[in-house]
Amino acid sequence: MIGIKTEGEHSEILALVNQLNAHLEQEPKYQPRISGLKVIESAHENGIRMTVRLRDFEVKDLLSLSQFFGFSTDTFVLSVSLLDRFLGLMKVQPKHLCCVGLCCMYLAVKATEDEHMIPHVSDLIRISQCRFTVSDMLRMENIILEKLHWRVKGPTALNFLRLYHKLIQNCSASERKEILNLDRLESQLRACSCRFIFSKTKGSILALSVLALEVQTQRLPEVMETIESLQLHSKINDHDLFYWRELVAKCLAEYSSSTCSRPSNKKLMWIVSRRTSRQLQSYHRITPLPTIPEATMSTEREP
Repeated sequence: MIGIKTEGEHSEILALVNQLNAHLEQEPKYQPRISGLKVIESAHENGIRMTVRLRDFEVKDLLSLSQFFGFSTDTFVLSVSLLDRFLGLMKVQPKHLCCVGLCCMYLAVKATEDEHMIPHVSDLIRISQCRFTVSDMLRMENIILEKLHWRVKGPTALNFLRLYHKLIQNCSASERKEILNLDRLESQLRACSCRFIFSKTKGSILALSVLALEVQTQRLPEVMETIESLQLHSKINDHDLFYWRELVAKCLAEYSSSTCSRPSNKKLMWIVSRRTSRQLQSYHRITPLPTIPEATMSTEREP
């Protein structure tokens, strides 16, 4: 279903397609429970129950921490995936959310980062300014792993985005060396990850929606045939792709507006003295959170 330009590219594209097939097969096992997400969506702001607003605040904090420690986009996206999967299963009280979120990030860090990038638990807690102990976090980590059946590193929207991007680069009729800017696409995906609504769709659909919107925005008709082939191969119907592409467009428009509340490192800066920064083995220089690059012309018990 996915075109091949020359015989010499057959093996590379075949390997990518096989990888895509494996991800598509595994994807349902790593989806949040929709019924649990609907409970969060319907909750009122009373300080007792988990709400969409609290979830989004927590994800923005995770993005700030990820930037602070220099973690990869893989780590951030996997952190959000773990958090949403756990929130879909458990009735988490707001007072426990910071601990849950930080544990999800710690699990993601250990699954994706090199060993020298893994910070001490005490450093994570201190920099996050959460009020719990190392033992609290280790206990919560075990609860999360048990509830998720020890399935940590599954296919995420980022994995699909990169696979789709590689297939587009290899299969498109365009003669340009790089048709779509992957850094820009990943920045768009990070922005979408901060919105609860995208927890309710599959990573494959979200990734292809981001790509389809970018192809539309950049006016690349030569790529549309490949997008349609990927859509057909991934069994994504026209209605779903249109619906989520429009939500992605709305999210990115709001993210780019001056009124958008973006993640901020400011609350992390004051707590790190020079001596502390020297003590943090995984410390990275604080840099501003990046904006999305401009396009180039070329219900279980509570824990």
